[in-house]
Amino acid sequence: MTPSPDNRADALPKSWDPGSVEADLYQGWVDAGYFTADPTSDKPPYSIVLPPPNVTGNLHMGHALDHTLMDALTRRKRMQGYEVLWLPGMDHAGIATQSVVEKQLAADGTSKEDLGREQFVERVWDWKRESGGTIGSQMRAIGDGVDWSRDRFTMDDGLSRAVRTIFKRLYDAGLIYQAERLVNWSPVLQTAISDLEVKYSDVEGELVSFRYGSMNDDEPHLVVATTRVETMLGDTAIAVHPDDDRYRALVGRTLPHPFMDREILIVADTHVDPEFGTGAVKVTPAHDPNDFEIGMRHKLAMPTMMDAKGRIADTGTEFDGMDRFEARVKVREALAAQGRIVAEKRPYLHSVGHSERSGEPIEPRLSLQWWVKVETLAKAAGDAVRNGDTVIHPASLEPRWFAWVDDMHDWCISRQLWWGHRIPIWHGPDGQQVCVGPDETPPQGWEQDPDVLDTWFSSALWPFSTMGWPDRTPELEKFYPTSVLVTGYDILFFWVARMMMFGTFVGDDDAITSGGARGPQVPFENVFLHGLIRDEFGRKMSKSKGNGIDPLDWVATFGTDALRFTLARGASPGGDLSIGEDHARASRNFATKLFNATRFALMNGASPAPLPPVEDLTDADRWILGRLEEVRAEVDSSFDGYEFSRACESLYHFAWDEFCDWYLELAKVQLAGEPDGPTNAVLAAVLDALLKLLHPVMPFVTETLWKTLTGGESVVIAQWPAASGIALDPVAAQRIADMQRLITEVRRFRSDQGLNDRQRVPARLVGVTEADLDTQVAAVAALAWLTDPADGFNPSASVEVRLSRATVVVELDTSGTVDVAAERRRLEKDLAAAQKDLAQTTGKLGNAEFLAKAPDAVVEKIRARQQVAQEEVERITGRLAALS
Repeated sequence: MTPSPDNRADALPKSWDPGSVEADLYQGWVDAGYFTADPTSDKPPYSIVLPPPNVTGNLHMGHALDHTLMDALTRRKRMQGYEVLWLPGMDHAGIATQSVVEKQLAADGTSKEDLGREQFVERVWDWKRESGGTIGSQMRAIGDGVDWSRDRFTMDDGLSRAVRTIFKRLYDAGLIYQAERLVNWSPVLQTAISDLEVKYSDVEGELVSFRYGSMNDDEPHLVVATTRVETMLGDTAIAVHPDDDRYRALVGRTLPHPFMDREILIVADTHVDPEFGTGAVKVTPAHDPNDFEIGMRHKLAMPTMMDAKGRIADTGTEFDGMDRFEARVKVREALAAQGRIVAEKRPYLHSVGHSERSGEPIEPRLSLQWWVKVETLAKAAGDAVRNGDTVIHPASLEPRWFAWVDDMHDWCISRQLWWGHRIPIWHGPDGQQVCVGPDETPPQGWEQDPDVLDTWFSSALWPFSTMGWPDRTPELEKFYPTSVLVTGYDILFFWVARMMMFGTFVGDDDAITSGGARGPQVPFENVFLHGLIRDEFGRKMSKSKGNGIDPLDWVATFGTDALRFTLARGASPGGDLSIGEDHARASRNFATKLFNATRFALMNGASPAPLPPVEDLTDADRWILGRLEEVRAEVDSSFDGYEFSRACESLYHFAWDEFCDWYLELAKVQLAGEPDGPTNAVLAAVLDALLKLLHPVMPFVTETLWKTLTGGESVVIAQWPAASGIALDPVAAQRIADMQRLITEVRRFRSDQGLNDRQRVPARLVGVTEADLDTQVAAVAALAWLTDPADGFNPSASVEVRLSRATVVVELDTSGTVDVAAERRRLEKDLAAAQKDLAQTTGKLGNAEFLAKAPDAVVEKIRARQQVAQEEVERITGRLAALS
């Protein structure tokens, strides 16, 4: 039974206070099981796996954007009748987590080496159990409708089994191998790190040019330049371009190393730019990516001249044992002492890669590591997009995808850490190797490889390992492949590509689904890539700039709905979004506007009821219902195309500009004239649909208002608005547009005259019949604060408004309050606008070239504009003359 209007209005507080209701509402949803997916359901499936945040971290604004968009998608699909799985979880974040615990140990005066591997790993697990719940509570605070019963962690037993399974399959297929290759090395962490964990920034260094070979200009010598002069201790060659006549005679010869018993070979290689510098470059194959490639092509020796801690080692020189930065100075000084320094440029600005976790400059270093051979895997990932099995949104980012996967290098998957998935390779006493699967027993007496896997290896399995693969589970049968991946374009190549490679690799295995009934075996059917969040000045948010925003601060200040609406309103495929507190404040005001509008409707008797036939509705009713249907269709189209910004803009302007600013005001007039008419039902119908359409982005305020309005259980499980069949009535829409213009012009006149908003002015409307606004007179009078004229009405001012069918004149008796100067200024402003339009249209119509090329419809439209502008100039000129 629906409560009475008064009772329902009283059920709402006097004002919207999100902080007082959000936590209880969210827990109510969880307790009711609204977010728990049922893999046995007959409903069509819709699934998203949450990109797992690091267990070490807190949710930042980028997370909040990701989560808002995923939650909006899943809430809408749930309302549309889908069986929805939004699966949450966290990443063990190997380097980041190990660093946190190592710092704790250091503060206690101990180290991981003191504890030993097993005790250290247990210490990390203890930390995870104590601190790993932070992100979960933050996800609840921003309203994430995830299935908490399926919360996953990349180091859980099930996911660890999946990691060992795919490693074994890749190894047996010859796609995992061990080799010495160049890696990004962190001397502080003493491990290889991924490209994603290297951040580049410009730093001031020095460019040193020094001389190899004879100090006599008439004898063989070459000058090379470097910003890392200490690496010359690892030089094995100097490269020149094959077509460089200056050095053609030197190719194949050797020059002695200044400090070591080593000859430096001069090679010809097309990598060298003969126009840059001296046209000769030093080659340190073990410590530079380009030099490594040159070394491979010319079969050069590749001595490592630096140990894992970044100290010079094994060179047999006085520099052994020095830190790399100390050696940089000492080597330069030693070269200078020999007279070999040709030039020094300080400061020299150049880009240097730094470890994201530890902050120090990374060191390219030749190292024995485990690798994934990516050629066939990357091709499959590329073909999945080419064939349409996975669709990238926006399509404009497809070329970047293909450029990456079509030119991918083998992937270094080993890390010299203790926390993580240990590589399932066992080494025998005589150098034998065996890969041990999850259900196999390692040979007795053999030692397991000490390295762990790159965190991206386990997270690359995330879409299917979280659903129980390699077992055939009900979740895999129902929800895999997942429907969409939502993430930022900045990790398109690192994480998305790896998931695509592993997903397509295991896709032929019939254990992943029952025969692929839902289509090709890719990890997700769609990839939606949004942009980066920037501050209100367009700068990328970062800790170093101090312009980062904690999303939970906005939740506390503005409410969760305001945070979410701000983010969704700025989110478009592939585009960055700039936000600041003004945006959040505007979103909070929008939530308040919705609250006040619903409360007003309830106080005035709005109640769900069947709508009467369209012919029994007023122009205002038909107009708002028609506009609602247009907005509903636009919102559906926008959500389907991942155009969140477009959906939010449409809803915002409909709710604020049309429903609140106009229809609610018109409803007051209609209710006053016919309290038991259809207006209450129309109010309720529009609010019911509007709150549902807004719910995916603004879940808390819409839940509060919808339940109070309808008496329903929850908008979370309410039916998504379907097509109403009520098209926009063009006649009613035009009448409302004319009425709005008439009211706006009268209000503008009143404002220019300094009349009080609530001061009613006697007025007579002339021409309303010709304008077909007979039925709108009461609304115009009410909304423009006009009153019927008394006997002997003597107007002292008038406002003429040209409408679609006729000009309406509003004659007013302002009883001497008209500000003649203000009215003149208003009319002169209107005259200038009309004259400008007249000049533009006349100019175009006088342009023979334009008339020859423009379509007839365009020319006729301009002629009509010219006529209107001419009439406006004549009308306003007459008004100004009369005013004088």
